[in-house]
Amino acid sequence: MLTSLWFLKNNIQNMSKNFYITTTLPYVNSDPHVGFATEFVRADIIARSKKLQGFDVFFNTGTDEHGQKLWTVAKEQGRDVKEYVDEYAEKFKGLQKLLGISDDVHFIRTTDEHHQKSAQEFWTRCDKAGYIYKKNYQIKYCVGCELEKTDSELVDGKCELHPKLDIELRDEENYFFKASALQDKLLEYYKNNPTFVVPDFRFNEIKSFVERGLEDFSISRLKEKMSWGVSVPGDENHVMYVWFDALVNYVSTLGWPEDTETFEKFWANGTPVQYCGKDNLRQQSAMWQSMLMAAGLPNTNKIVINGFLTGDGGVKMSKSLGNVINPYDVVNEYGADAFRFFVSKEISNFEDSPFTMERFKESYNSGLANGIGNLVSRVMKMAEANLESPVEVTDSENMETYFSFLNNFEINKTSEYIWKNIGEMDLFIQENQPFKVVKTDKDSGIKMIQELVVRLYSVARMLSPIMPETSKKIIELIKTNKSPETPLFLRKD
Repeated sequence: MLTSLWFLKNNIQNMSKNFYITTTLPYVNSDPHVGFATEFVRADIIARSKKLQGFDVFFNTGTDEHGQKLWTVAKEQGRDVKEYVDEYAEKFKGLQKLLGISDDVHFIRTTDEHHQKSAQEFWTRCDKAGYIYKKNYQIKYCVGCELEKTDSELVDGKCELHPKLDIELRDEENYFFKASALQDKLLEYYKNNPTFVVPDFRFNEIKSFVERGLEDFSISRLKEKMSWGVSVPGDENHVMYVWFDALVNYVSTLGWPEDTETFEKFWANGTPVQYCGKDNLRQQSAMWQSMLMAAGLPNTNKIVINGFLTGDGGVKMSKSLGNVINPYDVVNEYGADAFRFFVSKEISNFEDSPFTMERFKESYNSGLANGIGNLVSRVMKMAEANLESPVEVTDSENMETYFSFLNNFEINKTSEYIWKNIGEMDLFIQENQPFKVVKTDKDSGIKMIQELVVRLYSVARMLSPIMPETSKKIIELIKTNKSPETPLFLRKD
C-alpha cells in the first residue's frame, strides 16, 4: 500500500537488486543507551526505504559478547559470564520491539555456535594466506576500547574516551595480523571507491591514517589470562582478540561460509553498508577491510560514520562516563515514533549532537503535537465534515527527491523535506481557510479539502520509513475519511 507505484514502474530494474545493511554490535557490559538506539533506528530507516524502492533487504544487528572488559565486569560482580551476557543480550534484543524496528531484522550474538565456527574459518583462511604470525610485544592497552594505544592517542596518560580507566601495560606473546602487507591494496581500494566512507571528511581521516603507515595488530589473547573468547584454531592456549572475532559477524550472520547463496546474494553481489560511530572508523574501514582482503572476500560497499551523542555541557555520552539516557525510559514516556522522529530530525547525521530530555520534549511538542499531529486533526476534521466519501488517493507521485536524500544517508534532509511539506500545508490552511470557503463556495472549498487530503497522504507515505506506526494511522484515517478520536501526539507540559 505504501510502495510508490511510480517508483516501481520507473525503476523496475531495482527489483532484482539486493541490499545489505548492518549496525555495529553493541558491547553487552551494561544496559542499552540512546547512542546505539539512534544507530539502530537510522539503519532501520534506510532498510525500510530500500524496501520501498524494490530492493530485497538483509538487515543485521546483534550483540558483541566476548573480550576482557565484559569478562572483568562479570567476574567483579561474581557472576557466570555466559549468564551475564545472556541477560544483557535480551535487553538489546528487546530494542527491536521497543523502537519499532522491522520485524525481519537478523539478530546475531558472537557467542552463537555458528558465529564462533565462522570466526575460526575466517582466521584459518587469513592464516593460510600468510597474514597471521606470532610474536612477543609490549603495548599500552585501553580495556574500555579493547584497543592498543599510542602515546599520541593518550591525554595525561589516559584514553580520551575512557578517562576513568587506567591504561594497562602488556608484555606477552600474541598472534598478529599482518595489516602492513595490505596497506597499498587498501589505499588502492579507497582510490577506486571514492564514496566508500560517508561523510567525506571521515573518509579523508581514515585515508590519512592508513597513508601514515598501517601497522600489524594483535589478534589473540592468552587464555590463561582471559579465557572468555573464541579459541584460536590449532592453539588452545589463545583466544581471539575481541575485535577480530566481532567483525566477522558481518558475514557470519549471512550463514558464511556454508550458506554461499545468501552470502553471494547480499554481500558479494549486493551493496553491503555498515553503520557505526566515529570511534569505530579505524576498525570498520581499515582493520575489517584488510581482514576481508586477507581472507579473499569482497570488501564492504560503504561505511556510514555517525557522530557522538552528547549530554549536558556537550560531554560525550558514554556508558563509561555514566551520563547515558536509557531508550526504554524515553520510549515508555513518549512512544517509539516520537523517538524515531527526534533521531531523524534533530540528531545530526554525521556530526556530534546533543541529546537531552529538555531538547527532546521541545522537539516533540513543536514537531509532533503542534506539527503533524495538529495538521492531521485539522485536515481530517474538514474532510469528515464536508466530504461524502473518502478521497481517492494513488501512489503515482514522483518521489525521486525524497529517495535521493535517503539513498545518500541524509536522514536529516529527508525529515526537513517532510516537515517543509507539513509547514506549507499549515500555511495554505491559514491563508485560504477552506473551512470557511466551503460554507460560501462549496465546490471550491471541497476541492481545497480534497487537495489537502491528497497531500497529507503523500506526507504519510514519506513518513513510513521514519514513523511507521504514525504513517499507518494517517493512511487509515484517509481511507475511512475519519478524523482522529484522540490526538496522534498529546502535548507534554
